Amino acid sequence: MRIFDTLSAQIDSVGLPLFAVTLAAVPRADTPLLMFMHWHGFRREGPRRTADASREARPVASSALQINSRWQAIAHIESDVLDAAWQLGAWNLERDEKRACNTVGAPLSEALACRQAFGDYPAFDERETLLAEAPDRASLMQLAAEVGYVQWQFRPVAGGVWAASGGDDTLDASGHRAPPCPVSAESLAGGARRSRRTVYRLGAVHRLIV
Repeated sequence: MRIFDTLSAQIDSVGLPLFAVTLAAVPRADTPLLMFMHWHGFRREGPRRTADASREARPVASSALQINSRWQAIAHIESDVLDAAWQLGAWNLERDEKRACNTVGAPLSEALACRQAFGDYPAFDERETLLAEAPDRASLMQLAAEVGYVQWQFRPVAGGVWAASGGDDTLDASGHRAPPCPVSAESLAGGARRSRRTVYRLGAVHRLIV
Protein backbone atom coordinates (compact mmCIF):
# COMPACT_ATOMS: atom_id res chain seq x y z
CA MET A 1 0.00 0.00 0.00
CA ARG A 2 2.96 2.32 0.62
CA ILE A 3 1.11 4.50 3.12
CA PHE A 4 4.35 6.28 4.04
CA ASP A 5 4.87 7.47 0.46
CA THR A 6 1.25 8.63 0.18
CA LEU A 7 1.45 10.57 3.44
CA SER A 8 4.78 12.15 2.55
CA ALA A 9 3.35 13.33 -0.78
CA GLN A 10 0.32 14.82 0.97
CA ILE A 11 2.49 16.66 3.52
CA ASP A 12 4.58 18.17 0.72
CA SER A 13 1.47 19.11 -1.27
CA VAL A 14 -0.58 20.72 1.51
CA GLY A 15 2.36 22.51 3.13
CA LEU A 16 0.91 22.37 6.66
CA PRO A 17 1.94 20.30 9.69
CA LEU A 18 -0.08 17.22 10.61
CA PHE A 19 -1.66 16.90 14.03
CA ALA A 20 -2.64 13.26 13.61
CA VAL A 21 -3.31 10.51 11.08
CA THR A 22 -6.16 8.02 11.42
CA LEU A 23 -7.00 5.05 9.22
CA ALA A 24 -10.06 2.83 9.15
CA ALA A 25 -10.70 -0.54 7.54
CA VAL A 26 -13.46 -3.14 7.52
CA PRO A 27 -12.15 -6.69 8.09
CA ARG A 28 -13.19 -7.89 4.67
CA ALA A 29 -10.48 -8.66 2.12
CA ASP A 30 -9.89 -6.14 -0.68
CA THR A 31 -12.26 -3.50 0.72
CA PRO A 32 -10.84 0.06 0.50
CA LEU A 33 -8.80 1.59 3.30
CA LEU A 34 -9.68 5.14 4.39
CA MET A 35 -6.91 7.46 5.55
CA PHE A 36 -7.69 10.75 7.33
CA MET A 37 -5.15 13.54 7.73
CA HIS A 38 -5.86 16.09 10.45
CA TRP A 39 -3.97 19.29 9.67
CA HIS A 40 -2.81 21.96 12.09
CA GLY A 41 -3.19 25.37 10.53
CA PHE A 42 -5.46 28.21 9.46
CA ARG A 43 -6.27 29.77 6.12
CA ARG A 44 -7.99 33.04 5.43
CA GLU A 45 -11.36 32.94 3.69
CA GLY A 46 -13.55 35.55 2.10
CA PRO A 47 -12.98 38.22 -0.56
CA ARG A 48 -9.37 39.20 -1.11
CA ARG A 49 -8.65 42.76 -0.03
CA THR A 50 -5.56 44.86 0.35
CA ALA A 51 -5.09 43.84 3.98
CA ASP A 52 -5.18 40.12 4.68
CA ALA A 53 -6.24 40.89 8.25
CA SER A 54 -9.71 41.75 6.93
CA ARG A 55 -10.25 38.10 5.89
CA GLU A 56 -11.31 35.59 8.52
CA ALA A 57 -8.80 32.88 9.42
CA ARG A 58 -10.44 29.45 9.69
CA PRO A 59 -9.05 26.04 10.65
CA VAL A 60 -8.04 23.86 7.72
CA ALA A 61 -10.43 20.97 7.21
CA SER A 62 -9.20 17.42 7.61
CA SER A 63 -8.74 15.47 4.39
CA ALA A 64 -9.57 11.89 3.50
CA LEU A 65 -8.15 9.56 0.88
CA GLN A 66 -9.44 6.18 -0.23
CA ILE A 67 -6.73 3.59 -0.85
CA ASN A 68 -7.86 0.79 -3.15
CA SER A 69 -4.95 -1.63 -2.87
CA ARG A 70 -5.71 -5.35 -2.66
CA TRP A 71 -5.14 -7.19 0.64
CA GLN A 72 -6.09 -10.49 2.25
CA ALA A 73 -5.54 -9.92 5.97
CA ILE A 74 -5.70 -6.95 8.33
CA ALA A 75 -2.10 -7.78 9.29
CA HIS A 76 -1.01 -6.74 5.79
CA ILE A 77 -2.55 -3.28 6.31
CA GLU A 78 -1.19 -3.01 9.83
CA SER A 79 2.37 -3.75 8.76
CA ASP A 80 2.16 -0.84 6.31
CA VAL A 81 0.62 1.45 8.94
CA LEU A 82 3.36 0.49 11.40
CA ASP A 83 5.98 1.26 8.78
CA ALA A 84 4.48 4.71 8.13
CA ALA A 85 4.20 5.54 11.83
CA TRP A 86 7.76 4.34 12.41
CA GLN A 87 9.32 6.30 9.55
CA LEU A 88 7.38 9.48 10.40
CA GLY A 89 8.63 9.38 13.98
CA ALA A 90 5.42 8.66 15.91
CA TRP A 91 5.92 7.84 19.60
CA ASN A 92 3.29 5.09 19.39
CA LEU A 93 0.55 3.61 17.22
CA GLU A 94 -2.89 2.92 18.65
CA ARG A 95 -5.07 0.21 17.16
CA ASP A 96 -8.75 -0.04 18.09
CA GLU A 97 -10.73 -3.13 17.15
CA LYS A 98 -14.38 -2.08 17.23
CA ARG A 99 -17.33 -4.44 17.33
CA ALA A 100 -20.42 -4.06 15.17
CA CYS A 101 -22.65 -1.30 16.51
CA ASN A 102 -25.78 -2.08 14.50
CA THR A 103 -26.92 -4.60 17.08
CA VAL A 104 -29.61 -4.70 19.75
CA GLY A 105 -28.45 -2.97 22.93
CA ALA A 106 -25.37 -1.27 21.45
CA PRO A 107 -24.90 2.17 23.03
CA LEU A 108 -25.23 5.30 20.93
CA SER A 109 -21.61 6.15 21.72
CA GLU A 110 -20.47 3.17 19.63
CA ALA A 111 -22.57 4.29 16.66
CA LEU A 112 -21.12 7.81 16.97
CA ALA A 113 -17.57 6.41 17.14
CA CYS A 114 -18.21 4.39 13.98
CA ARG A 115 -19.49 7.44 12.10
CA GLN A 116 -16.48 9.50 13.18
CA ALA A 117 -14.05 6.70 12.28
CA PHE A 118 -15.32 6.87 8.71
CA GLY A 119 -15.31 10.65 8.48
CA ASP A 120 -18.96 11.45 9.15
CA TYR A 121 -18.19 14.67 11.00
CA PRO A 122 -20.91 17.23 11.80
CA ALA A 123 -20.65 20.66 10.17
CA PHE A 124 -19.17 23.36 12.40
CA ASP A 125 -20.54 26.88 12.00
CA GLU A 126 -21.51 25.98 8.41
CA ARG A 127 -17.89 25.18 7.60
CA GLU A 128 -16.55 22.08 5.92
CA THR A 129 -14.78 19.82 8.39
CA LEU A 130 -13.65 17.19 5.89
CA LEU A 131 -12.40 17.32 2.30
CA ALA A 132 -12.82 13.79 1.01
CA GLU A 133 -11.62 11.87 -2.02
CA ALA A 134 -13.33 8.72 -0.83
CA PRO A 135 -16.32 7.68 -2.97
CA ASP A 136 -17.03 4.49 -0.97
CA ARG A 137 -16.92 6.11 2.47
CA ALA A 138 -20.66 5.87 3.19
CA SER A 139 -20.98 2.23 2.13
CA LEU A 140 -17.88 1.29 4.15
CA MET A 141 -19.38 2.96 7.22
CA GLN A 142 -22.60 0.96 6.81
CA LEU A 143 -20.63 -2.27 6.45
CA ALA A 144 -18.55 -1.41 9.53
CA ALA A 145 -21.73 -1.00 11.55
CA GLU A 146 -22.71 -4.55 10.57
CA VAL A 147 -19.41 -6.43 10.94
CA GLY A 148 -17.10 -4.19 12.99
CA TYR A 149 -13.97 -2.31 11.93
CA VAL A 150 -10.36 -1.55 12.82
CA GLN A 151 -9.02 1.97 13.36
CA TRP A 152 -5.41 3.12 13.72
CA GLN A 153 -4.11 6.48 14.92
CA PHE A 154 -0.64 8.01 15.25
CA ARG A 155 0.87 11.46 15.61
CA PRO A 156 3.83 12.03 13.28
CA VAL A 157 6.87 14.04 14.32
CA ALA A 158 8.24 14.42 10.77
CA GLY A 159 5.82 16.74 9.00
CA GLY A 160 3.86 17.18 12.22
CA VAL A 161 3.51 19.53 15.19
CA TRP A 162 5.25 17.29 17.74
CA ALA A 163 8.92 17.98 16.95
CA ALA A 164 9.28 20.41 19.86
CA SER A 165 8.17 17.80 22.41
CA GLY A 166 11.56 16.03 22.17
CA GLY A 167 12.59 13.16 24.40
CA ASP A 168 12.74 10.42 21.74
CA ASP A 169 16.24 9.14 21.10
CA THR A 170 15.25 7.02 18.10
CA LEU A 171 14.66 10.02 15.79
CA ASP A 172 17.08 11.67 13.41
CA ALA A 173 17.36 15.47 13.10
CA SER A 174 14.39 15.64 10.72
CA GLY A 175 12.10 13.61 13.00
CA HIS A 176 12.27 10.47 10.84
CA ARG A 177 13.42 6.91 11.54
CA ALA A 178 15.14 4.65 9.06
CA PRO A 179 13.21 1.58 7.92
CA PRO A 180 12.46 -1.21 8.50
CA CYS A 181 10.15 -0.96 11.51
CA PRO A 182 11.32 -3.45 14.17
CA VAL A 183 7.83 -3.84 15.68
CA SER A 184 5.67 -6.68 14.37
CA ALA A 185 1.90 -6.59 13.98
CA GLU A 186 -0.07 -8.50 16.60
CA SER A 187 -3.03 -10.71 15.78
CA LEU A 188 -6.54 -9.33 16.21
CA ALA A 189 -8.75 -10.64 19.00
CA GLY A 190 -11.79 -8.40 18.63
CA GLY A 191 -14.26 -9.18 15.90
CA ALA A 192 -17.91 -8.38 15.37
CA ARG A 193 -18.83 -8.94 19.04
CA ARG A 194 -15.80 -7.65 20.94
CA SER A 195 -13.75 -4.45 21.08
CA ARG A 196 -10.09 -4.18 22.07
CA ARG A 197 -7.30 -1.60 22.05
CA THR A 198 -3.64 -2.33 21.34
CA VAL A 199 -0.86 0.26 21.69
CA TYR A 200 2.45 -0.26 19.88
CA ARG A 201 5.36 1.58 21.49
CA LEU A 202 7.71 2.91 18.81
CA GLY A 203 9.75 5.64 20.50
CA ALA A 204 12.35 5.19 23.23
CA VAL A 205 14.51 7.20 25.61
CA HIS A 206 18.04 5.90 26.20
CA ARG A 207 19.29 8.67 28.48
CA LEU A 208 18.49 10.16 31.84
CA ILE A 209 16.28 13.25 31.53
CA VAL A 210 16.71 15.77 34.35
